[in-house]
Amino acid sequence: MADTTHGALAPTYHPLPVTIARAHGTHVWDIDGNEFLDFLSGYSALNFGHLHQGLVAAAMTQLRQVTLTSRAFDHDRLEEFAQRLVEVVGPLTTGGEDSLVVPMNTGAEAVETAIKAVRKWGYDVRGVPADQATIVVAGGNFHGRTTTLVGLSDDPAARDGFGPFTPGFVRVPFGDLAAVADAVDDTTVAVLMEPVQGEAGVVVPADGFWPGLRALTAEKNIALVADEIQSGLGRTGTTLACELWDVRPDLVCLGKALGGGILPVSAVVGKPEILGVLTPGTHGSTFGGNPLACAVGVAALDLLATGQYQARAAASGRVLKERLDALVDQGLLTGARCVGLWAGIDVDPALGTGRELCEALLERGVLAKDTHDETIRLSPPLSIVQPELEMALDILEESLVALRDGGPGGGPDEGSDDDGSDGEAQAEDPAQDAEEPATAEEPATEAPAAAEKPATEPPSDIDEDATEQTETAVETTPSTDTADIPDDKPTPPRKRRRSKLSPAAG
Repeated sequence: MADTTHGALAPTYHPLPVTIARAHGTHVWDIDGNEFLDFLSGYSALNFGHLHQGLVAAAMTQLRQVTLTSRAFDHDRLEEFAQRLVEVVGPLTTGGEDSLVVPMNTGAEAVETAIKAVRKWGYDVRGVPADQATIVVAGGNFHGRTTTLVGLSDDPAARDGFGPFTPGFVRVPFGDLAAVADAVDDTTVAVLMEPVQGEAGVVVPADGFWPGLRALTAEKNIALVADEIQSGLGRTGTTLACELWDVRPDLVCLGKALGGGILPVSAVVGKPEILGVLTPGTHGSTFGGNPLACAVGVAALDLLATGQYQARAAASGRVLKERLDALVDQGLLTGARCVGLWAGIDVDPALGTGRELCEALLERGVLAKDTHDETIRLSPPLSIVQPELEMALDILEESLVALRDGGPGGGPDEGSDDDGSDGEAQAEDPAQDAEEPATAEEPATEAPAAAEKPATEPPSDIDEDATEQTETAVETTPSTDTADIPDDKPTPPRKRRRSKLSPAAG
């Protein structure tokens, strides 16, 4: 097992003890050649999987033309990107087809942009007295790690030691509509919340919460801002999570999957009355809306425009929910929350910590990451095929049983250096001698041919015959187009030689 401690890095992360060297589709390989299923997807940044060939082709083509101009000049991809965002996302906001777009880079920048916009709108349009604007946020939130955004958090690990914090925010319990109503006054310019709280463990509010927020904010002329950086762009089985409750926010913050797992791309999309207050000199970004980002963003939005990824997430999510509910019924989990292809699961402390479960999963070839001690988020690429999903869930059950029966290794062979792997699901490996998928360098030689396809028809790893009207077929039959899936017949992760993980490993 590779050592993930590096002397030159500040210790801002506590990664699992694995060092990834290659990736393709739903699979990654470490520096020793061990193969894993990625069940984290970069916290939803890899919704389309690793090295999706359409996205790689778009990036490679743009790399040969122009990558950065800064916003001191226009470039030929900028308006195309903004217009594509308006076409795909605008109708899901109150801005509709007249929506405006502010392109940025990271998710935190998108949220900071939304905060600036609603404050200035409050002063310029609403007439709120200078420097008195307030924004209502939710407990359990995660909006980013700038000093302003950690000030909104109630997580001691994210917040403690970084004050003093930016004033002007009122925090209420997530899902408590009455508390929001009580917090609103004449200085309130916005309610800013995640539709589904990701970092908190995929916390889904009651069905009436978001419709209630929409009614309350509309009545009070308050901006409703949805942070869809993790939940948006297909993860919940819809383009935006807000669609689950038929709610249109005034502004939506997007990131992660907008960059297709290739580079950071973010944006704020929505009501022109609000975003229009950001005039020259009031806001900007050197890299925001750069040509490379726009090219990849357009390709990612083209993939979403078909609705196929959303349909697959919804169908696969039903399988995920059924299997996780069964693990709760068996007493192997104390709780499971699932929305689309996204779940938060709670480990019984009597069995172990979330970290220990992640180490047990790692031993068996599945990558996931814990959050808040006993909770783990599961968010595989939306391109995952059902055999892979079922296999990973079998490994999850096996890992939980192993924890219950005596630790991550789960038996007398724990820590052995043989070339086998734990569990029946990995007893055979028909792909042992199969051809490996392309490495990260190989797509560069294929990109020119792929790039010849029209921008509106990027290569997709989803069968073109799979549509929203055939969700049942999607649920039971994986895609036959495996251009971005390593093996035609998904197989268990390869057998690994690895020493026993210590409780403090990584």
